[in-house]
Amino acid sequence: MSSLERAWYSRARWLLVLRPLSSLFTALVNRRRQKLRRYRVISRDIPVPVVIVGNISVGGTGKTPLVIALIEHLREAGYTPGVISRGYGARADAYPFAVRADTPAEQGGDEPCLIVRRTGVPLYIDPDRVSAAKALLAAHPCDVLISDDGLQHYALPRDIELAVIDGARGLGNGRCLPEGPLREPPERLACVDWVVINGAASPEGLPDLKRTPVLMQLEPGVLWKLQGDARVAAGEWQGSRQVHAVAGIGHPARFFDTLRALGFDPVEHPFPDHAGYTPEQLTFDDPLPVIMTEKDAVKCQDSAPEDTWVLPVEARLDPAFIDTFLNQLAECSAQMMDNHNGSKVT
Repeated sequence: MSSLERAWYSRARWLLVLRPLSSLFTALVNRRRQKLRRYRVISRDIPVPVVIVGNISVGGTGKTPLVIALIEHLREAGYTPGVISRGYGARADAYPFAVRADTPAEQGGDEPCLIVRRTGVPLYIDPDRVSAAKALLAAHPCDVLISDDGLQHYALPRDIELAVIDGARGLGNGRCLPEGPLREPPERLACVDWVVINGAASPEGLPDLKRTPVLMQLEPGVLWKLQGDARVAAGEWQGSRQVHAVAGIGHPARFFDTLRALGFDPVEHPFPDHAGYTPEQLTFDDPLPVIMTEKDAVKCQDSAPEDTWVLPVEARLDPAFIDTFLNQLAECSAQMMDNHNGSKVT
């Protein structure tokens, strides 16, 4: 965590010197928010419901596990979902770009590559999310789109918005950039359909919400070896319990705490979110095993040591939330169908 991030979440008093810049930033994003109301009612050329999974703070909050969980629940309910993303850090040859299971992470972005490898879902990246949506729908018969991030991408129409908050870190000092970690003021959460709390605690500073926040728990899965087919549950691990723990995610401490809860003694190696790796960064002075996040694994196939393991996580959600979410989505789909049929009447 950078010194600025530590200041945000420890509510350092010196951040007050940044208040004028923060106030200007807040005014600008509030102006952009007004577009949202317009995009909700104007004619649109994306013919399927769009579900936004985003956040209002910089850094990771747990969006990707939630996207994967929603894909699985949508499929169980009979939907054919597709995913669109900016593709943070991706260097595609051209956009829109279709991410496939064999797409290198540096070309498709670490999170899009992870989502595709886990689910096989059609996924297109483009800084212009509307362009990505049109390209995906032209190539695949999807009946719902999930936007991985995009809460602030107001050019993209949206039917359901979910905002994810890290329950451990919350909203920091509750201020917008650069005084605080927020991309939009806390009041923005009152406008979304669902606030999803990643972790057991509901943080302070939340405005009055449309619904009670949804709690999401990230449960560790079975460890798998990065190079090979070996798989083992943490409780059946036969190797050293002291391991090198590598995490280039928004909140590496959460990963290290998970390893400790599983009985490991992690030697912590935190990296910036979306970090790229060289073999030298993953070469240590002892033969201890390495355990990394699944997000890091998509970038380390050729650079990690032989004894490297991956710990995936699964998002667990309240079944009542899933039922209500699916009912809301069905209503959106039916309304879009009615509007489409009505437009044909002359």
